[in-house]
Amino acid sequence: MKNLVAYITSGYPEKSFTIDLALSLGESGVDTLELGVPFSDPVADGPLIEKANHKSLELGFKFKHLLEISKEVAPKIDTLWMGYFNSFYQQDMQTLLPLASSLGLNGFIIPDLPHEEAKAYVKLFQANNMANISFVAPTDSDIRIKEVVSDAQKFIYMVAYTGITGSGLSEDLQPFLRSIKKHSDTPAYVGFGVNQKTAKDKVKGADGVIVGSAFIDILLRDTYSYKQKITACSELATIIKNEINS
Repeated sequence: MKNLVAYITSGYPEKSFTIDLALSLGESGVDTLELGVPFSDPVADGPLIEKANHKSLELGFKFKHLLEISKEVAPKIDTLWMGYFNSFYQQDMQTLLPLASSLGLNGFIIPDLPHEEAKAYVKLFQANNMANISFVAPTDSDIRIKEVVSDAQKFIYMVAYTGITGSGLSEDLQPFLRSIKKHSDTPAYVGFGVNQKTAKDKVKGADGVIVGSAFIDILLRDTYSYKQKITACSELATIIKNEINS
């Protein structure tokens, strides 16, 4: 069974909505939830996720809201925090990781924390039974891939192309996958540009997909009620989960 990871922006349009959406996604085929931490300059994300980040911050999102959401969600669905390092560093990593663990979180996805700098926190993550998800891209050399994935935990985040999330660009991922599989038994999930139309093709040879912009596109539809947004996201999750396993 291939896994589906779903990204949603915390606090948009409000905290209670995020909780309801997360739980509904967990019942609709999502195996792992990425709770996005709104940030003013999400450099690895495309325009849709950037817009949702800004809207959440404009509506008054605070880090404490992430904690409140996580308390309700993490015990019921495998949950990771996805955010930029400054958001976590400001909370003091020595304090934050034990707190995250106590809430039921299983790891972090930090796209702007380079592998070399992440090494400083390896023992802290291990002590709190938390994964720090590793990223690799098609532009990485075989030597670089081996270095990054040799100690990867939970899953390896395969950046499907060089760029930002949400683009429709595509590449032949098979040589990339072979290099990853040669150096690690950790599951490899494809992210960036994955949606209902592309999921079946992108998951070939991989162990799962990561979907973000396709869900955020629904959340940004102002003509939809909260209920319609949750229903549409949940239906999309079910469709993609079926597509990657058919």
